[in-house]
This record gives sequence, structure tokens and C-alpha cells, in this order.
Amino acid sequence: MIMAETIEKTTQINMLYDFYQPLLTAKQDLYMRLYYGDDYSLGEIAQLQHVSRQAVYDNLQRTVKTLQRYEQQLHLYQYFRQRSQLLQNLQKQIAQKYATDGDLKAVVEELMKLE
Repeated sequence: MIMAETIEKTTQINMLYDFYQPLLTAKQDLYMRLYYGDDYSLGEIAQLQHVSRQAVYDNLQRTVKTLQRYEQQLHLYQYFRQRSQLLQNLQKQIAQKYATDGDLKAVVEELMKLE
């Protein structure tokens, strides 16, 4: 159960990072990319950047809070999830009711590519 929560939290942080990465400072971006993207440990990042492990940890914690604040204000991730769910529902409805309508299927496929 704890493992699933950790994976879910990490997934959410990665998604927030994907949406709001351009708003981060260079250092925040680097630490996030190394820790969450490249799976570096806190110690490895600290060694690379010539700082303490605690400094890396503190920077990552502040950055995650910053990402969460951006999401609270801009809702990009929330709206993405809602659009994705609606598109999946639309695909199911088309498959059930309009299976022979190639034009409609093509439009939905194009919408899915945009997400």
C-alpha cells in the first residue's frame, strides 16, 4: 500500500514537473531532472553539485511545493486529466455507437494526439 502511494506521488510530481518545468530556476530544474527523471540519489546530486545532501533535499522539497502552488493557481495538470478522461469516454462511445464512422474516429484520434 505504501509503495503504491509513493509511486502515485512520484508520478504526480513528474507530471507537475512536465507542466511547470519552464517556470523553474536552472538549479531547481537540474535537481528535479536528476532526482525524479534520472533517478540520482540525494548523495549523488550533492556530490555532483558540491553541496550537502541536506541542501539537495531542501531544494527538492521547496521545488515540489512550488510546483504544487503553480498547480493550485493554474490547474494545468487537473485540466489535462479531465480532458484525458473525457476523450477516453468519447472513444468508448464512438466505438460502441458509431463504429463505422471513420471521420469521427479520425477526429478523436487527432484530439488524443494533442494530449
